[in-house]
Amino acid sequence: MNLKRNVLLNPGPSTTTDTVKLAQIVPDICPREKEFQDIMAPMREDLVKIVHGKLEDYTAVLFCGSGTICIDIALNSLLDKDKKALVINNGSYSARAVEVCHAYGLPLIELKQPLDTTPDLTLIEETLKNNSDIGYVYVTYHETGSGLLNPVKDIGALAHKYGAFLISDTTSAYAMIPIDVYEQNIDFCMASAQKGIQGMTGLSYIVGRKDIIEASRNFPVRSYYCNLYMQYDFFERTGEMHFTPPVQTVYAARQALIEYFEEGEERKWERHQRIMAAIRAGVDRLGFKEVLSRDVQSGLVSAIIYPDDPNWNFDKIHDYCYERGFTIYPGKLASKGTFRLCALGVIDEPDIVDFWKVFEAGLKELGVKVPVNYD
Repeated sequence: MNLKRNVLLNPGPSTTTDTVKLAQIVPDICPREKEFQDIMAPMREDLVKIVHGKLEDYTAVLFCGSGTICIDIALNSLLDKDKKALVINNGSYSARAVEVCHAYGLPLIELKQPLDTTPDLTLIEETLKNNSDIGYVYVTYHETGSGLLNPVKDIGALAHKYGAFLISDTTSAYAMIPIDVYEQNIDFCMASAQKGIQGMTGLSYIVGRKDIIEASRNFPVRSYYCNLYMQYDFFERTGEMHFTPPVQTVYAARQALIEYFEEGEERKWERHQRIMAAIRAGVDRLGFKEVLSRDVQSGLVSAIIYPDDPNWNFDKIHDYCYERGFTIYPGKLASKGTFRLCALGVIDEPDIVDFWKVFEAGLKELGVKVPVNYD
C-alpha cells in the first residue's frame, strides 16, 4: 500500500510507521479467543518493563479509550473511604484531574501552582503534613499544554514520607522520557497507545502497584466501567479485557511495542532530543518566544507565543502547513495566544528542517515579518 506520510507536530496522536498502520489489517477474530488473549498477556508485561517495573510488584491494566479514561479510572478507583485526594494543579491536564474529582464528588485538596514554573515543594510538604488523611498525591509528569516538566521524584518522595502514594499522568512522557518507577517514586502511571509507543488511538493503560490495586477491591466503587480493580481482576482470572477491546488497535500496539524495543529506550530518547533541538533552532532563528524558560521544559513540547504582527493568523499558517504535510497545534494557555510544536512520533531532525522551510514560506506568504516582532 502507498500511504501518504504526514509529519504530526501536535501532542498526539503521533506520526506512525507503515508497519504499525498495516498491523491493524488482520483476519476478523472474536476477542474472547485464546489466540487474542495470548497477544495481550505479553503486552501487559512489556508496558511494565518500559518503566522498569518488576513484574512481581507492578502490572499493566488495559482500557478502551483515550488518555483521559486513565485519569478518570485512577482517581476514582484508588481513593479509599475517609481519604482525600491531593492534586497539584499547574496546567491544563492537572486541571482536568481536578474536574474528574469534582465530577465524582471526591474529597479534594486542590493545590494551585504557577503554570510557568515547577511547584513549591515546601508547600506540598506542608499540605501533606497538615492533612494526614490524604490517600494519594496526583501530579502530571509533563504538562503538554506548556511543556513543563514537574519534579515527580521529589513529589513522590514527599507523598511516601507522609503515608500517601503517588499517581502521575505520564501520558506525554511514557516511552519517550526514560522513566524508572522505583527511582522516581511513582506508584501509578498511565499513557495511551498513540503517544510514546507510537501506536494508534483507542487503547490506554495504567501501570501500577499490584498491592495497592488488590487493596482497592475494598475501596468505594464509584464507576462500573471505569474501575481499576474490576478490570485488573478480570484480566488475572480470564486473560481478557472485561468489556470488548479495540481489537485492531491492540494489534497495532503489539507492533508498536516490538518497534519500541528494537529502537531502544536511550536511542529513542536521543531521537526525541534531536527533534526538539531542531525545533528550538527554528524558534530561535525566526525570533519566536516560548512560554516557558527552557530549564523547566520537558524537551518534548515547545509552546510558542503568537507574534505581535497584524498579518499573523494561526488558522492560516496551520492550513498552509497542513496542505504540505505538516500539522501544528494551538496552545492550551487561556491567558495568551500560543501554538505548540511537539517532538513526538516517528519523525527525526530532517523532518523538522523541512517543516521550518514550509513554515517560513507560509509566514512570508501571509506577510508576517521575519524575524517576528514582539511589542
